[in-house]
Amino acid sequence: MSALRHQKLPGDTNPKYMRIAAVLREKILSGQYAPGHRLPSESALVKSYGVSRPTAGRALRDLADAGLVERRAGAGSFVASQPKAVTGRPTLGILMPQWESTEIFEKICGQLASLARAHGIDIAWSKASPPNLSPGARIKDESEQAERMCSDYIERRMAGVFFAPLELSKTQSEVNHRIVSRLTEAGIAIVLVDRDIEKYPQRSGFDLASMDNFAAGYKIASHLLLLGCRRIAFFTKPYSASTVAARIAGMREAMARANAETRGDVIEGNPADAKFVRSVFARKKWDACICANDRTAAQLLQSLIKLGIRVPGDLRVAGFDDAKYATLVAVPLTTIHQPGDEVAALAFEAMMRRINNPLAPACAFLATPRLVVRESCGTYLPR
Repeated sequence: MSALRHQKLPGDTNPKYMRIAAVLREKILSGQYAPGHRLPSESALVKSYGVSRPTAGRALRDLADAGLVERRAGAGSFVASQPKAVTGRPTLGILMPQWESTEIFEKICGQLASLARAHGIDIAWSKASPPNLSPGARIKDESEQAERMCSDYIERRMAGVFFAPLELSKTQSEVNHRIVSRLTEAGIAIVLVDRDIEKYPQRSGFDLASMDNFAAGYKIASHLLLLGCRRIAFFTKPYSASTVAARIAGMREAMARANAETRGDVIEGNPADAKFVRSVFARKKWDACICANDRTAAQLLQSLIKLGIRVPGDLRVAGFDDAKYATLVAVPLTTIHQPGDEVAALAFEAMMRRINNPLAPACAFLATPRLVVRESCGTYLPR
């Protein structure tokens, strides 16, 4: 009896030919089917999965179209020794539900669209959440929207998807993993943007285009240490993205090398809650507070002003992103400039590489962060 008989297809809603292709693709990419390996014939797939011959044939054709399989007349289908570039005019999707509410993603999306047009590639992206939603409703809407866009991109058979994993939600890991699993099973190339789906320092098996967040945390902490700070805290919101953990790790590395008094305490909570901020800063005195991003820093500044805590006189504050409003808050923010154009260029190059060579090893493409010094850290150097 054939070892292929009585196999079960993955239990999702995709058509059977896509599910068969996903099973074979996984065996190819994992190395179970090596280059030159002869794949099961259409007849064998019919017996194994209980499908029609046209369904089995469609699965093999899709793998051949993706450049993973070579079909030889009279001989069968074989794993390609050299994956072929995708021909025709591919369509790429942008799956970033936060793009209109997060300035850096808006910039990255715009640059990706420009790069796609310059290369004659069609691109589609998701709409933002409806305005005036509460934080909890917005996060739920973003998760539901991401799932809908994933289904839409699979149905439209995108060549690739740029995906910025969701954050700030208890269910973010489950949703993020489900999305990349569905896209992978559908044979869609994935490039993660800004953050990984795994917790830092773990890495997934997908290409990643991002700023070097460890270097960013190290750079901003080093600047504060040069100003004489020795007790530095890091303020973040619960369920933040893996980028935040990388920034914290960079901060702690800089402090360890400088023999600072603390190793970087982490404050997790709502920076806009003045009562919470009062309780935190009443327990311990820090010289400086690095915030997960400029939005968190701006909210913290408002709470500190209400509490009569002077910035930078009593506490130096810094952030990440260099958002437009970083110069408009009560005390202009020292921050790390997020190189959105560079991240977009790296993501686009990674996508072209992944589409043209599906078997290429997963890589992280990192842009170099740049420190922007303003009044919130107690010194200001013109840019």
